Amino acid sequence: MKMLFLKSTTVTKAPGIYEVDIAAKPPGKTFGVFLATDADNQPLDVLAQLKALGFENTYTSNYLHKDKGKVLDLHFQKDGTDLFKGWKSEECAINLAAIEALFNGIGIVVAPRVMSLAEAYA
Repeated sequence: MKMLFLKSTTVTKAPGIYEVDIAAKPPGKTFGVFLATDADNQPLDVLAQLKALGFENTYTSNYLHKDKGKVLDLHFQKDGTDLFKGWKSEECAINLAAIEALFNGIGIVVAPRVMSLAEAYA
């Protein structure tokens, strides 16, 4: 499972959010939202907005960062209408625009990316 690399839990990108990664497995049309959040101060509004956009929480894991901050690692996916529930090109454009609008609205600029094969299937 993918876990975001955190340098520190003393700095957040937005209230309750340490890190955000918008990533897709190759070939890169269906993106997931990966969040490292403050386990004691969840960004409930952001989580509710993701759900409203159709993203479902598919993975949750708690861990203690080396600086003793409690982190909740969350992964979200949204099914598409393409083969294997992937996104078609038009769904990709619409979903990425919605993700970018959501995070830009709280001051986080996201850079969607395609994972390496090693990272995607680790």
